[in-house]
Amino acid sequence: MFIDIPNELEAALIDLPLPTWALDGSFLTKATRERYRTKLTATPRFEETAATLWQALNGEGGGYAVLRLGNLAKALGADDRFLRLATGFAAEVALPFSPFPRWPLWKDIGVKVDKDPGKSSGIGYNAFHMDLVNGTLPPDYTTLLCVRPDPLGGGPSILSDAHAAVARLSQDSRALLAEPAYHYGSFFNLFGVGEEYKPFPILDGSAPGEGFVRFTAKMLQRSELRQAHADAARELAEELVRGQVSFMLQPGDYLIVNQRRFLHGREALRSGQETVPVADRRLLLQLFLRARAGDDSTA
Repeated sequence: MFIDIPNELEAALIDLPLPTWALDGSFLTKATRERYRTKLTATPRFEETAATLWQALNGEGGGYAVLRLGNLAKALGADDRFLRLATGFAAEVALPFSPFPRWPLWKDIGVKVDKDPGKSSGIGYNAFHMDLVNGTLPPDYTTLLCVRPDPLGGGPSILSDAHAAVARLSQDSRALLAEPAYHYGSFFNLFGVGEEYKPFPILDGSAPGEGFVRFTAKMLQRSELRQAHADAARELAEELVRGQVSFMLQPGDYLIVNQRRFLHGREALRSGQETVPVADRRLLLQLFLRARAGDDSTA
């Protein structure tokens, strides 16, 4: 699931000036996507690399990928030119958009020592979840671009195959998870993710191995659930941990997760974050993707 960029493609991308992107609402415009694709497909081995990325995310047994863009990040810095290249790769997968009108296309996820430790910008364990779990149309893909890892060596990413975890549950637990009994979080000032879904089922009634597994471990502590439903969700949480993979993102690594297949999270950062200058702390940039109409990538 780790995809290296061929040397000849790296060399071409370093010298490739992509235009500034434009948005239609919160979505990358069709014109921008077409301009990016025209320029990128003219570079050597780009289409081959994009096809490898697509297969890792949507092929049998796939669901996530890490595109190793570290050499490009080193050559260009984490500036607009580099972000345009990352956006161009993302646009080969699906439609880039921001569900948060108050944020730009790419959202910063830094480290705040006074934040709830379990939040994405906190310093503690960020348990398995899908992003925008309580929207009727969650992003089909969530992506994280590593600008800086934790300089103290903590915070590896964790991922788990949600459907494989569900398949290991008892039939009774799966039946409980299919009931619209779960809720989590607030829902306001969002774009492109449908309406608020409350309460929602964790299993959406799709055939086994398909559809979203609408899960966030945070609801076990922050939502009032009937005991039976909480126990079923807790059993799923344990199976997700049992099947997890973990790895440390390096500068320039671009993690893309198919939310219809995998859930994600993060181990705790190393203690001592308050001693690290804010400008040196872990920093990720997040971008969301919506599958194109008629796209069979999530089937």
